[in-house]
Parts: sequence; C-alpha cells; structure tokens
Amino acid sequence: MVKKIEVKAAETKEKDHKARQDKDKILKDKLNKRESDIKLLETENKKLKEEYLRKIAEMENLRKRVEREKGEFYQYALTELLKELFDVLDNFERALKTQSKGNGKSFREGIEMIYKQYQDLLMKQGVKPIEIKEKRFDPHLHQAFITEESDEVEEPEVVEELQRGYTLHNRLLRPALVKVVVPKKS
Repeated sequence: MVKKIEVKAAETKEKDHKARQDKDKILKDKLNKRESDIKLLETENKKLKEEYLRKIAEMENLRKRVEREKGEFYQYALTELLKELFDVLDNFERALKTQSKGNGKSFREGIEMIYKQYQDLLMKQGVKPIEIKEKRFDPHLHQAFITEESDEVEEPEVVEELQRGYTLHNRLLRPALVKVVVPKKS
C-alpha cells in the first residue's frame, strides 16, 4: 500500500510537473505572441509617424505654393483690363497728334469716340454709372458735397450732379458727388 501511495504521489507529481510545463509553454507562447505584436505595432507606429510627417511637409509646401500663386494673381489680376486701357490711351495719343492738323469738329468727334470706347470698357468690366432717379437723395449712393436750404422741398433733393458715381456689380465703387436742397429748418 505504501508503494501504491508512492506511485500515486509520483504520478501526481509528474502530472503537476507536466501541467506546469504546459502552463509555462502556454505562457511563453503568449509572451512570444505579445512580443511579436509589440514589434508589429512599433513598426506600424514608425510607418504612420513617417507618413504623418510627410503629409505635414506636403501641406506646408501646398500652403507656400498657394500663397505664391495668390500673390502672383493679385500682382497680375489687372493685366487684361490694362491691355484694354492701352487701346484707349493709344486713341488719346492719336487724337492729340491730329489736333493741330484738323479742325475742332473732327477733334471733338474723335474725343467723343474715345469717351464712348472708355464707357464700353467700363461696362464690360461690370462698372455702371449711378443714375439719379426722381432727384431723390440716397445717402447710400450720393455724397452731399453742397447743401442749400429751401422752403420748396419737404425731403432732401438732388439738384445737380457734380461728379458721377459708379457701382461695380451692384456694389458701390464711388458715390456720386451732388448738390442737395434740404428743407429749411424752422
């Protein structure tokens, strides 16, 4: 019986030892898997960090390029308009050269043609003159340069346009300078 107990004890000891070895193997496998996962994550982290830094550099380069292009755009935005203004300038130079050769009537006709050409150019660019409607004073479109009091009006009225005003695509570019008659103060 002692022998049976010793055999059973040895078997139990062997089973415990084998169970511990199995547990150790499982733990070592888990540890190895975790270590390989860590290495994989470190590699992926390094790759993402490099990609992030590359994207930041690309964005900075894009920002610089956009700033440079924006500066060039503002610098040369008026190129086409200025080219069209050269035509008007050329016509003025021609008119001034021919002034002494011709009579006053043809000179005036030439200047009127240039004036019309200039107005057409402004209209083409979206510039429109401010029309004074019904002599009504509009502080959003008119700037009262001279005012006079009168008993004949109840509200301010424009009596004379001193300098024409203009809008650019329905936005005020320059107000019209006007002479205004206002009601007399009692």
